[in-house]
Amino acid sequence: MTKTGKGYKGIGMEGPIARWYDTNNGKAPDRYDEQVATVRRHAPKGSRILEVAPGPGYLSIALARTGDYTVTGLDISETFVAIAQGKALEAGVPVDFRHGNASDMPFADGAFDFLICCAAFKNFADPAGALREMRRVLRDGGSGLIVDLRRDVSKEAVEQDVARMGMGVLSRAFTTFALRRFLPRRAYTKAGFEALVSKAGFGSYEVRQTPMALEVELRK
Repeated sequence: MTKTGKGYKGIGMEGPIARWYDTNNGKAPDRYDEQVATVRRHAPKGSRILEVAPGPGYLSIALARTGDYTVTGLDISETFVAIAQGKALEAGVPVDFRHGNASDMPFADGAFDFLICCAAFKNFADPAGALREMRRVLRDGGSGLIVDLRRDVSKEAVEQDVARMGMGVLSRAFTTFALRRFLPRRAYTKAGFEALVSKAGFGSYEVRQTPMALEVELRK
């Protein structure tokens, strides 16, 4: 835990901010279909999956809908946890959404076969602690995937990504500004993430780049 006691950088995703995020990110369902397909390539049927920082819960719920996984989500935002629990209830799928800090997870050692964290790692106040916790809660031989904005993202990549979200004019303008201006300041370069994860004790790791993001594959 950091000296401030916050598990995140910047303003917390609570209340109206969290609800705005939920409204706008729910307009691109194909994004979550792609993420489910990515998880399927890494996690066999029957896997116990942890989503770290699931936000409103779209990916966790989509994974639970497949019937192939036992899914848990851990988020530091109480608003997001409540939203996600409500969505899971509406969808009629069992997802165990918990409130907690990524650098101090309320789970036993080796509790999960696979974990995923999308678009959140750059906001963690204690990234080294979060990586250590990710390693701890994975079983021996388990794996994880972190996907997040790259620090050196291009204007063109941001514009293409935002266009897919189907937002209104104001939300599109704000999201573009955030992805081009202040969010990259928190994000990592490939070299920066490699330096960070190399100290976390994983058996192996690989950091790949896409136009928009870093994809960090972890194996215990």
